[in-house]
Amino acid sequence: MRLSWTDLGRPRADKASGRQVEITGFAVGTGALGDDDRFLMMAEPGCCQGCVPRNPLAVIEVLARRPIKIANGALKLSGNWHVSTEADGWRYQLHEADAVKGVTRRMLMAASPLFCLPVPAMAQAADGMAVDLHSHAGNLLQMSFGRGSSSPVAEPMRQGGVSVISLAVVSDSPIIKLTDGRLRPSRDPRPGELYAFSQRSFPALHALAREQGMPIVRTAAELRAARAGQPSLIVASEGADFLEGRIERLDEAYQRWALRHLQLTHYRPNELGDIQTEPAVHDGLTAFGAEVIRRCNAMGIVVDVAHGPFELVKKAAAVTTKPLVLSHTSLTTRPAAWTRRILPDHARAIAATGGVIGIWPVTAYFPNVVAYATDGFAKMVDVVGIDHVGLGTDQLGLVGGSAMPSYADLPQLSAALRTRFNAAETAKLLGGNFRRVFEANVR
Repeated sequence: MRLSWTDLGRPRADKASGRQVEITGFAVGTGALGDDDRFLMMAEPGCCQGCVPRNPLAVIEVLARRPIKIANGALKLSGNWHVSTEADGWRYQLHEADAVKGVTRRMLMAASPLFCLPVPAMAQAADGMAVDLHSHAGNLLQMSFGRGSSSPVAEPMRQGGVSVISLAVVSDSPIIKLTDGRLRPSRDPRPGELYAFSQRSFPALHALAREQGMPIVRTAAELRAARAGQPSLIVASEGADFLEGRIERLDEAYQRWALRHLQLTHYRPNELGDIQTEPAVHDGLTAFGAEVIRRCNAMGIVVDVAHGPFELVKKAAAVTTKPLVLSHTSLTTRPAAWTRRILPDHARAIAATGGVIGIWPVTAYFPNVVAYATDGFAKMVDVVGIDHVGLGTDQLGLVGGSAMPSYADLPQLSAALRTRFNAAETAKLLGGNFRRVFEANVR
């Protein structure tokens, strides 16, 4: 069985315990290069113990069958995979490990979500004010269906310096299925079905916040005060399908569930408008969608146009009196069919409202954190400017792997961004821009 680094922290890695596996990475912490029978392994090269991430899901402890030659390159190892339950040890261990020949650059890039940077840069953790524009962290999707319990969110945020995440329920979940590699509506919802689902999803989000001691941000002042020492969350909904065409339900969500971030559409063309991944049926934004935007502007809810096609975005930009958010996407100049990526004009339409575009760490586009910074963030900045780009991880919501699978890894992204941007610019990208947009929308 072949494991990749994006499997770590996910069910596939845990279910492999006791099985023979192969994985490719770099040895670290061995002292002088030579033979070693016990060492640590990471996804990217490191020069010393200072390079080892604090995230226990990003390191493998290797116990070799016989001493393995450690050199300045990648190792492909085979051994017995072990998932440890010891609180003071590494979670993942490779027992009876042997070296396997045949590591290629393509294999290594495909396996690696992170990229090691110089130790001084890695030591520069975020300033504790980073904000994620879009997340499903904490097992919220499963909890919304009454399955399982919350997984750690607050502690990885503290480790990485993330102060706030916009945590999203998914309003069309009951009818969305993975079909031929992409998420699509499987049927029409029954009357009242998606509203009823929201009445389970929002309480699950609030329960997660209580369990992990995470305050819910309701006002601009609360966001200004938020720091990673006590991580907070913003209540968001991915898709306004729960409204089912009834504007009064927006007021209810604002008052009862503290909704402050609303994405208009998701994977179903709904009462508000069209989506990028299905044929258009509304010519972009509907009259009800425009009404919802105006109501959000008046109440103090951030409007998110992620998943909406360019026609929806142009019409939303003409309606809104406040900056828009497009919470998770990336730039392309060659769009494929049904892509979730956006063209430069699409991005500029968001920036023209004063808004912000969240860059997501999809490994199909950005195989490691350096590519995420230099190809994802930097290329979008080149198009819309430093004031209009932010962090949108879509954590636990990606169909594929993530170049930043844990909030504890944010310092590596910060270091990668610092190779292109100064400290003030990096702070804008990792939270400052969204804070400005939130304050412009929410009183």
